[in-house]
Amino acid sequence: MAIEKVTEEESRYHHLDQMSVREILTSINQEDKTVPDAVEKAIPQIEKLVVAITDKMLAGGRLFYIGAGTSGRLGVLDASEIPPTYGMPFDLIIGVIAGGETAIRKPVENAEDDYQQGWVDLEPYEVCDRDLVIGVAASGTTPYVIGALESCRKRGIPTGCIVCNPGSPVADQADYPVEVVVGPEFVTGSTRMKSGTAQKLVLNMVSTAVMIRIGRVEDNKMVNMQLTNSKLVDRGTKMVMEGTGMTDYDKARELLLRSGSVKKAVDSATM
Repeated sequence: MAIEKVTEEESRYHHLDQMSVREILTSINQEDKTVPDAVEKAIPQIEKLVVAITDKMLAGGRLFYIGAGTSGRLGVLDASEIPPTYGMPFDLIIGVIAGGETAIRKPVENAEDDYQQGWVDLEPYEVCDRDLVIGVAASGTTPYVIGALESCRKRGIPTGCIVCNPGSPVADQADYPVEVVVGPEFVTGSTRMKSGTAQKLVLNMVSTAVMIRIGRVEDNKMVNMQLTNSKLVDRGTKMVMEGTGMTDYDKARELLLRSGSVKKAVDSATM
């Protein structure tokens, strides 16, 4: 069956090389404005995925993102931001990219075409049915991702995906598919643009919603963030002052640094 590759359709814009800088920027911006609407349509799918991930994590499971190129990098990025933002272990949400760490900065030719390598790259993590694996692939046709998800399903490991074409092979291998169809790119086939933006938005929604649901956020505050720089220490100090009623900044800062997190500082002060 033929796949509808919307991501590869010709741009709605022509003669880009003859546009002024203002015209280029305005046109890109016009296209970017359509992305949140496409994501909104996928919220019911995203909701099912978030609920499934939350259940797995509350039962001690992990979340994996696997992808190639821009999609793989976005997964690695989202995974890498969870420990400092929410104080979670680095091995709770893991990003796997075709070509390994080298591919984060430099393209690794043909890495995405290896159907077997996706599962090979997951094996060292001893992925099991307590975990959930999300394939991230704009086209939904990346062999590296298809093979990984198929291998997971054969082993009873739950799967999800974030793709930008409807009815794709990647979605066929996903128990919880998320399809965000953003349409043709401004530069024909350049899926790092609208498709990448859509994937980033969905990844933000997924990981943030999961962290909230498993108790890593109180009210609207990142009470478990790592205190890795002066900006975060200052932010944390003000959160401690707000949470405890303390008015002395220096004492609140001392309590925060001694406790190691906003949550622990506030809990110790209110016990």
